Amino acid sequence: MSEAPAKKKRKFELDPKLAGYKGVWVFVEHERGQVHPVSWELMGEGRKLADMLGVELAGVVLGAPGEQTRRFCNEAMYHGADLCYLMADEILKDYRNEPFTKGMTDLVNAYQPEILLLGATTQGRDLAGSVATTLQTGLTADCTALTIDPDNRSLAATRPTFGGSLLCTIVTLNYRPQMATVRPRVMSMAERDASRTGRVIEHPLGMLESRIITKVLEYIPDAMQDKPQLAFADIIVAGGRGMKKPENFQLIWDLAQVLGAEVGASRPVVQAGWVDLERQVGQSGKTVRPKLYIAAGISGAIQHRVGMDASDCIIAINNDPNAPIFDFATYGIVGNAMTILPALTEAFRQKLAMMKKAG
Repeated sequence: MSEAPAKKKRKFELDPKLAGYKGVWVFVEHERGQVHPVSWELMGEGRKLADMLGVELAGVVLGAPGEQTRRFCNEAMYHGADLCYLMADEILKDYRNEPFTKGMTDLVNAYQPEILLLGATTQGRDLAGSVATTLQTGLTADCTALTIDPDNRSLAATRPTFGGSLLCTIVTLNYRPQMATVRPRVMSMAERDASRTGRVIEHPLGMLESRIITKVLEYIPDAMQDKPQLAFADIIVAGGRGMKKPENFQLIWDLAQVLGAEVGASRPVVQAGWVDLERQVGQSGKTVRPKLYIAAGISGAIQHRVGMDASDCIIAINNDPNAPIFDFATYGIVGNAMTILPALTEAFRQKLAMMKKAG
């Protein structure tokens, strides 16, 4: 019986009207004088994509006129951008969807980038959806990986799907720009090089305040600012349903206290009411990138993995030697977490006490 001939991959040809779209853009998100770290994380990823395509990387800054806004342009270049598009207008002092959407779409239509990246933050998600709709292009949300398809130079954006049980790679072929949002701490941050320089291209907003429906009446600080900040923790100790019962979860808290760490959890633990939702790590929770992630009683299903597998060092504790988490953990300990955690806590306590005494 002869083998069926291999199917030939259909050659993709970009619409000639879109051939002029060149370059990779990163939206520089800022609020109250501070740039969100995800912007610099995306700048590092954007630099890789731009180098693969042989094009320039640009930052996009929208804000009020003044030195502070211009400083963000310089920072974009320090983090890898070749140039920065600046739209400075008093209307852009605070984020509002309508003027920011107009500003971004005007810039895209004027300078035609092939890729536009934004952070999957509250602001980034709001802006990305509106811009993609206005431009009638595709948007891949909450990506965990970005690369360039070598066959057609398209952006290949990977994200979890079906509740985090699968990863799918999406391409936006005959539409430009290709847009994607990425969660904070998914990508590694670009190295800052203050010797880098680049050009700034200014573009007017051309919008009247009287034409904007929404008004900023008051700034109210984030009510979550005193809540757990897992996305920015250097050490996280997380527990899963392998901890058996809520009383045993205290062992997670004990180790975290000794290490000065944040406490994380898998979705089943949160759904069972053992800890607050703010501590959930995974596709439907927080994405984290700590220096050390200790996972006790967590199987390592893909829904949890996509939220933490970029950690520098992962220590897994599980009594099942075939648990998926051992496939990607840096170190694995097979055993009962209720026995191992107290031993680890005491060992760290003694070691840290010795270091403090010696120092």
